[in-house]
Amino acid sequence: MKVLVVKLSSLGDVIHTLPALGDAEAALGDVSFDWVVEEAFAEVPAWHRAVDRVIPVAIRRWRKRPVRDFTGPEWRAALAAMRERHYDAVIDAQGLLKSAFIARLVSAPRYGMDKASAREQLASLAYDHPISVARDMHAVERTRALFASALDYPLPDTLGDYGLGAAVAPARELPAGLLFLHGSARDKKLWPEERWLALLQMAEQSGYRVWLPWGDEEEHQRARRIAGRADNAEVLPRLNLRELAGWLLSVNGVVAVDTGLGHLSAALSVPTVSLYGPTSTRLVGAYGRNQVHLQSPLAGGDITDPAVLMQAITPIATWQALQAAMAGAG
Repeated sequence: MKVLVVKLSSLGDVIHTLPALGDAEAALGDVSFDWVVEEAFAEVPAWHRAVDRVIPVAIRRWRKRPVRDFTGPEWRAALAAMRERHYDAVIDAQGLLKSAFIARLVSAPRYGMDKASAREQLASLAYDHPISVARDMHAVERTRALFASALDYPLPDTLGDYGLGAAVAPARELPAGLLFLHGSARDKKLWPEERWLALLQMAEQSGYRVWLPWGDEEEHQRARRIAGRADNAEVLPRLNLRELAGWLLSVNGVVAVDTGLGHLSAALSVPTVSLYGPTSTRLVGAYGRNQVHLQSPLAGGDITDPAVLMQAITPIATWQALQAAMAGAG
């Protein structure tokens, strides 16, 4: 069986789709997948053993100049790649109008969430087989349920396996150390810099080095400010996703805000404490082994200011949770 998956973005959403592929592979045996994904995240699907081919697209970039780019050579190449193979099924695992548009371009039975389940209701009109999936499930489990219904196999009741196996290797041998994933695309998810500095001091007292990655110039400057105030911290050079995955596998533990890289850490089973203010950990918390969620103690109350919610997460609570996560993984 040959299946085309449409899951374009974001990094966390792409990672959340991986366990469904492993479920299908275990249940069906002869299934393989091609995957349409935004170019920025094209590395990740290729790491899964059941993915035969990745088809990168650049919807985010192309929509800035749609008249030019949706008739240009990159678009034509992506469209040709989607249509050159026969597929037994197309699964839109995203449930957005843009992903449904991609699914409609392929001549094969199309599956996706029904109007009560999809993130954008109109997307369900694009599918030959709209599927009801409960909205109060974790994002990983929702996708696993979608694939099980679309491809007709029993939904496993075990913890989902991301299936990355040996696709990513540790970057190097390091002294006892930690990664702090301090950046997020949304300011409301950031933890105050003085909190990171206090956590750095606790790490230093316990003999840990700390490395800070970054993805854009704003994150680079934040990393430099934090590291510049501690003797045990170092700013990493800019890394691609595979390189960063190697670093994740080389450290003892990770502290992350709600970010796609935190979900990558979870996919690799690295002991990780993820910090959440307004985000629902029940629906999109880091999923997997060795994962700890620290929800703001003010969440669910009268306070809704994200900055106040994140400020309420203390460095000592974070450090204690990280020690417990690392001890449990050992």
